Amino acid sequence: MKLLLVDDDAALAEVTAFALRRAGYAVVTAADGVQALRRWADEAPDLVLLDIQMPQKDGLQVCRELRAQSDVPIIMLTVQSSDDDVVGGLQLGADDYITKPFSPRQLVARVEAVLRRRGPVPQGRLAAGDLVLDPDQHVAYAAGQTVRLTRLEYRLLHYLLVNQGQVLPTETITSHVWGYGDGDRGLLKQLVFRLRQKIAAAGGDEQRIETVAGIGYTIPRERTAGA
Repeated sequence: MKLLLVDDDAALAEVTAFALRRAGYAVVTAADGVQALRRWADEAPDLVLLDIQMPQKDGLQVCRELRAQSDVPIIMLTVQSSDDDVVGGLQLGADDYITKPFSPRQLVARVEAVLRRRGPVPQGRLAAGDLVLDPDQHVAYAAGQTVRLTRLEYRLLHYLLVNQGQVLPTETITSHVWGYGDGDRGLLKQLVFRLRQKIAAAGGDEQRIETVAGIGYTIPRERTAGA
């Protein structure tokens, strides 16, 4: 597996690249956004680790341009107190984030989790009323209109539909969506909010995803006539 590490902090990039190579990954590096896009095109990495604060083009700009061309997994590297940047990256289609400073073990675990999430998913359309998910096309439909999903939005909706009728605890959902046990509860709320907004914009019922106070979320089963 080849990783592209993009960070303008040369010392941190050197330490991070060493930890990733020790874990068995091939690593190529870039020091700014322009170089990152060039290295991505030349090297075709399996995953991109992308710092947000960089010269020339910042990480959010690079993420936007990568997503216009590819579904390569992207992990954003952020500093403390950068919630807006994290949310912005996830809205653009980033797969995860990790906050600096981070330990090599934590970084490798995040990389492994994101790569593991790219495995096959159950096929066949899933539906709840006029909300339909097509795993083959990686797209949803609400009231017959297309709803384009980021990878995290897709994983959330897929998990809720597969478990339709069950109330799923927040910790269970974050563990599934992010692929590790300490997923961010605040980002899950943002993810649910964005998904509801997209469903509503397509003319669907945004409240089909229900919040169960103190527990988590659910998509209830449709009631049949006479039930």
